[in-house]
Amino acid sequence: MSGSNRKYKDSVFVDLFSEDEKAKENFLSLYNALHNTKLTAIERLKNIRLDQVLYMTFYNDVSYLVDNKIIILAEHQSTINPNMPLRCLEYISRLYETLFESKEKYSRKLLNIPTPEFYVFYNGEETYPSDKTLKLSDAFIEKVSLPNLELTVNVININRQNRHPLLENCKPMQEYSIFVETVRKWKETDPKNGFEKAVEECIANNILREYLKRKTKEVINMLLAEYDYETDIAVQRAEEREIAFAEGTYQKAIETARLMRYENLGIDLISKVTGLSKEEIDSL
Repeated sequence: MSGSNRKYKDSVFVDLFSEDEKAKENFLSLYNALHNTKLTAIERLKNIRLDQVLYMTFYNDVSYLVDNKIIILAEHQSTINPNMPLRCLEYISRLYETLFESKEKYSRKLLNIPTPEFYVFYNGEETYPSDKTLKLSDAFIEKVSLPNLELTVNVININRQNRHPLLENCKPMQEYSIFVETVRKWKETDPKNGFEKAVEECIANNILREYLKRKTKEVINMLLAEYDYETDIAVQRAEEREIAFAEGTYQKAIETARLMRYENLGIDLISKVTGLSKEEIDSL
């Protein structure tokens, strides 16, 4: 599980809800908003976060044991990865391994295990539904009506303009959404000093004020790491596309997308079938 000497960087999202001195308070507010509860005992929260599972080069996951549940959270500022159910399956398997000794699993007595829940919070710039459920069974080659193995991930769009009820019921998440929006605005306006300007504006407008005043330098460093990570991902995707184009698979995907659009099929379905982005499909 997580330790004090990490090789990889945390995101602001992870720090705010998992590592900061007030992270448990923030997480409990989020938990109550998700479950319509009023829990107050932060000492009942146990941080059980794993390292290097959901993202191998950058930490963007949060997991807590609370109220007989394992709550696993992740954030996406880029396109939602359809393989999140598979990643979460790997994650929860490793968590259960850490929570129970091997000999307990061979007992004649039924082993009671915490109920897992998986959430992805989306705040990217592409249009995305307010709520969406990703299922592991969607990836199965052979489709069955009642799969023997299922895992669902709840995706929630936390962009402020989306007006999701979660933002009204969880102040830390609402302010975090505004913070991300402010960072994005300033990064486009002033690429050199955008992160500093965004932090200054949020403090002035009482957005995550106490947190940002206390950890200004750390937050800016985390934002720099996040920006570098997103840039690396974008470069990798561009390189993959160039390779696919050279092999002819990209052109084939374009042709398939054109045919599907001609048949008035939905963009989400076209994107899923061809692997093309919504922007690429819109340009056809």
